[in-house]
Amino acid sequence: MTIHLSPDTVRLLLVLTATVAAHFIARRLLRHAEIVAARTDNVWDDSLIEAARRPLPVLIWLSGISFALHLVHRQTGEQLLEYLDPARNIGVVVCTAWFLFKLIRELADNVVAAGSRTGHEVDRSTVDALSKISRIVVVAITVLAVMQTLGFSISGLLAFGGMGGIAVGFAAKDLLANFFGGLMIHLDRPFKVGETIRSPDAQIEGKVEHIGWRQTRIRSLNMTLIYVPNALFTANVVENPSRMSHRRIRETIGLRYDDLGKMSAIVEEVKVMLKNHPHIDPELESFVAFDQFADSSLNFILQAFCRTTNLPHFHAVKQDLLLKVSDIIARHGAEIAFPTRTLYLNQTSA
Repeated sequence: MTIHLSPDTVRLLLVLTATVAAHFIARRLLRHAEIVAARTDNVWDDSLIEAARRPLPVLIWLSGISFALHLVHRQTGEQLLEYLDPARNIGVVVCTAWFLFKLIRELADNVVAAGSRTGHEVDRSTVDALSKISRIVVVAITVLAVMQTLGFSISGLLAFGGMGGIAVGFAAKDLLANFFGGLMIHLDRPFKVGETIRSPDAQIEGKVEHIGWRQTRIRSLNMTLIYVPNALFTANVVENPSRMSHRRIRETIGLRYDDLGKMSAIVEEVKVMLKNHPHIDPELESFVAFDQFADSSLNFILQAFCRTTNLPHFHAVKQDLLLKVSDIIARHGAEIAFPTRTLYLNQTSA
């Protein structure tokens, strides 16, 4: 029994066969490329392969089915198939956007993972910010491309969007201020997630847990969660103790007035002790000096910069330093003063 197929049917079968073959070849090529990319440290090849894993087969089938339906339309003249070209173009735009979305996300994850493997510090907040901005741009371009495919005038839409943007800007100025405040945080990077910050103007202090586009979450010292609008950081001073290079020790120590003759020797020995202390940085300005005739004491001031920024270690160094100062004072036979009053009674004979 001989089966006679029309030329159009043969062409249709060839298109479907070619689509299946292209799908198979694409999957094999992606699998082989994945094996090759695993041997390199480049994050781009891994990201490209992972991003194309699903959009590419969909795009192949979209192209094959649309071409097959085009043959059917030419053979049957079905009016519904007249919308095939716009639908195919929209599908191509969506697949491209899908690929770019996955590429951006994979790049962000791979950059952070590569930094962790190599020990290089990667600012996760900045990576997330660039990822979000890139995805917003992809969405905007995709919407404009789809509307252009559907026959809408983009120039008119952009003009209308400009006027509407002005109205929305006035209505949502606080929201926009917070958005641009978040953008400046990501660009200038005055702080990042995990760092401790404080703002004396806004009376805020704590560890940054999340930097969003509208607000930043900060865990305060008493473990409560503070939600801070990003616009606040553009109008107030922000101090970042996490990035300090040293911690300062500054103390005023008082001696009795009876120990005035011993002040000079005590000050000089404390200077030598500071100079030789292993946790005090000699490159930064440290000094010890007689400072004041106070009400109940002779005060000398001590300033030094500790090498460590770790708070418990800093207090341990400070404790050691103050105990050494106490020992020096005791060796010279002096004493640390405490508030006293001397009362003179003028007795007159009757």
